[in-house]
Amino acid sequence: MPKTKRGAQRKKFDYNRDRKKLKRKLKKKNNPRIESAQIRNAWSNNKSTAGNLRDMGLAFDPNHSIPFKIDGASDKKRVRVVRKPYVITQLEEEANRPIKNTKTLSADLIEYVQYMIRHHKDNYKAMARDEKNYYQDTPKQIKRKINDYIHCHPDQYEAFVSSLAPLEPMVQ
Repeated sequence: MPKTKRGAQRKKFDYNRDRKKLKRKLKKKNNPRIESAQIRNAWSNNKSTAGNLRDMGLAFDPNHSIPFKIDGASDKKRVRVVRKPYVITQLEEEANRPIKNTKTLSADLIEYVQYMIRHHKDNYKAMARDEKNYYQDTPKQIKRKINDYIHCHPDQYEAFVSSLAPLEPMVQ
């Protein structure tokens, strides 16, 4: 069988390729961006991935991270030296920080929920039949929106509910 012409051609230098861009692209591909700032700061480009993680006290291969005893095998204990223990402490500190709730609701949704509570109290079926229910939410959907409002803005909800309560007449 005859050979294909593509395979028979000799390699020619491509003068139109930008070698600087190629090198930069290859470097970017081989050294991907590390999301964690602690690991990125302790990373050494001269070492392999496994070597870097071993120095930080992290596991590269989870199958080899926890030693297990095989029947009949001798107990050789290799002591792993962690050269960069500050990485683990920084990662633990970050993991133990409380998560800040950044979820919020739009002003239109807050106004909608307050209108529904003001006019219908906790009657979700009446809320579903209300003319302001433009998106034709079901009673369960409206209840979920009200619960979201209560969880996202508890202070604002308490102030709103207290403003709805009828004022008691002052006894003289």
